[in-house]
Amino acid sequence: MMPRVAVIQMSSGPDLEANLAQAEALLEEAASAGASLAVLPENFSFLGRSETDRIARAEAPGDGPVQAFLASRARQLGLWIVGGTLPVLEPGESRPRAASILYDTDGAAVARYDKLHLFDVGLPGSDEGYRESAGASAGHGAVVTASPAGRLGLAVCYDVRFPELFRSMTTAGLETISVPSAFTVPTGRAHWELLLRARAVENLAFVLAAAQWGEHEGGRRTWGDSMIINHWGEVLARRREGIGVIVADLDMKAQREARRRFPALEHRRPPEALRPPTEKDE
Repeated sequence: MMPRVAVIQMSSGPDLEANLAQAEALLEEAASAGASLAVLPENFSFLGRSETDRIARAEAPGDGPVQAFLASRARQLGLWIVGGTLPVLEPGESRPRAASILYDTDGAAVARYDKLHLFDVGLPGSDEGYRESAGASAGHGAVVTASPAGRLGLAVCYDVRFPELFRSMTTAGLETISVPSAFTVPTGRAHWELLLRARAVENLAFVLAAAQWGEHEGGRRTWGDSMIINHWGEVLARRREGIGVIVADLDMKAQREARRRFPALEHRRPPEALRPPTEKDE
């Protein structure tokens, strides 16, 4: 049987209770649609007016209202949940990490990934700029784990611009990638679909991209366009605007057959194997 997955699009703000109520209704919809795994977007529980606002909302590892919410809903709905991201503050650190935590149907946190690449940028041709590091610390290392959607690699938003992260996951048997995100409108319009489909194609992997959408407190606008993409780069389901849920069945057998017949992952040559150019090459 092909696993059915759900991707959730939200429009979060600074009201924690309102955000969790919105997430709860959408998770219930995903479970009712027969999904075995659902992905929430980045900052699903809190999207504040500034990057530093998240520090006040940080939770200790394994303890806090958002983590309790995710664990209880996973257990009650019989649904694996990728908890988008939430700020988790490690002992002795001054800034939280943007943690994407995977919960199983027992409500257990079976994997956690801390966002590696922080969005410290100015957008070309605009006065718009962001400094995520003002309110977060970067994580360390890639995470790939077993899930109903096969070997799941956890990533977050800006990570999608760094293909080496995803290529490193293939050594751990990567089959599916979750990408909770809050892409800006300018970068979303220019690159969102392009980057997601590229990561799917080059890794022959499914991509589950859950996005924030709309205008948020402080004037920030996010692109939306949540998508489920197959291993051949085909968009199986998408929601361009608005709040809602999309679902799709992942044909893992077709993925395995494609990887067998089109073994691009086996043809990789690590950089150290490439010789420098010679005079003959020139």
